[in-house]
Amino acid sequence: MNEQFLQFVWKNRLFSTEKMRTVQGEPLQVLSTGTWNTDSGPDFFNAKVKIGNTLWAGNIEIHQKTSDWLKHRHHVDEAFNNVILHVVLENDRHIELPNGQPLPVFILNIKKNVVDNYQQLIEENEWPACREKLERVDPFYRAKTLETVLIERLSDKTESINKLYHNTNNNWNETFYQAITRNFGFKTNALPFEMLARSVPYAIVSKHKNNLFQLEALLFGQSGLLNEQLIGDEYFIKLREEYSFLRKKYNLNGLEPHIWKFLRLRPANFPTIRLAQLAALIHKNGLIFSEWIDKKTIKELTGAFEVTASEYWDNHYRFNMESPVRKKKTGKESAANLLINTLVPFMFFYGKRHNKIPLTDLSLQLLKTLPPEKNRIVTRWQKWGVTAKSAFESQGLTQLSNKYCIPKKCIGCQIGNKLITQ
Repeated sequence: MNEQFLQFVWKNRLFSTEKMRTVQGEPLQVLSTGTWNTDSGPDFFNAKVKIGNTLWAGNIEIHQKTSDWLKHRHHVDEAFNNVILHVVLENDRHIELPNGQPLPVFILNIKKNVVDNYQQLIEENEWPACREKLERVDPFYRAKTLETVLIERLSDKTESINKLYHNTNNNWNETFYQAITRNFGFKTNALPFEMLARSVPYAIVSKHKNNLFQLEALLFGQSGLLNEQLIGDEYFIKLREEYSFLRKKYNLNGLEPHIWKFLRLRPANFPTIRLAQLAALIHKNGLIFSEWIDKKTIKELTGAFEVTASEYWDNHYRFNMESPVRKKKTGKESAANLLINTLVPFMFFYGKRHNKIPLTDLSLQLLKTLPPEKNRIVTRWQKWGVTAKSAFESQGLTQLSNKYCIPKKCIGCQIGNKLITQ
């Protein structure tokens, strides 16, 4: 039983309260467990306890053993001088405060069902550890849990958007452009796409919005993929010539071609195709953020992300290598992915920052309207009777899995809490 579990037990009063006494033999009454502190310093602030006939207000520290007080060097840390009670599982050392007074110690007597439930969860080798007990939790409570972790997921995403916003000198269009570009790489090529966006600012890209050929020359030229070979077909050569002019005009420095990953990707997801589709998106819609948030319906937003690469790519997946004819359209699934992972967090962030509640509400409503994502996490939960009916729920399940289930942080999970305390 680690300290986090002991803190959880203290916070929720999951210990026996009959005839409570300190190890010094004085009667103990816990009036308030205090506020759980997850940062440095004592574990609980502003607790209230009555020891003997004296009412104490101050902080609580929790350890497995009293000797951990010395092991963690609290005796030389002034932040711990006002601890009023040391809560432990084992009293193996007498501890005194700097004023010479003995530190009151209370030994936790944890309820047996709480210990058993907790150990059953942490001893599970596969996630979710609670899979065979989920039926014990009311479906309404599970739904509220998913809503909570979904908001947490959006908050995590908006934190990264906020950093990007500051790094672009508070330029909304540049921030949006960099975020969209990164997500066009999906997981495998996210970093190269991000590097590409930083290498050629939106202020330059937007000047060529109305010329698809020049957009492709800029993006492919900066990617370094036009440097992979010296000769090629007519389109390849023309792109390189146009990029040579643009590179000198804007004093650009491109990337190295080796950073792009093609291996084990379906041809439709090759970075060449995604770059061509990104150029088509900018050509079709631009990336002026204010114009995107004016689109109110799922049909408008999804349609804006559904673009087709230029004609050259109808029979190519890579430069100078012909393939059977097939239009390279982003498709509804890719469009939904970009909407879920880029535009929705942006709307949520912008709404929070400018106190535009209707916009934050719209971002959540969009997730509830979009179909659920198809991935291994959603499939795994479905196996155990939890079926995502929308992107709102699939995003919640993703957050729940990655933040709590896989790292076995059942204590931090509301569903885990419910099962532990049953």
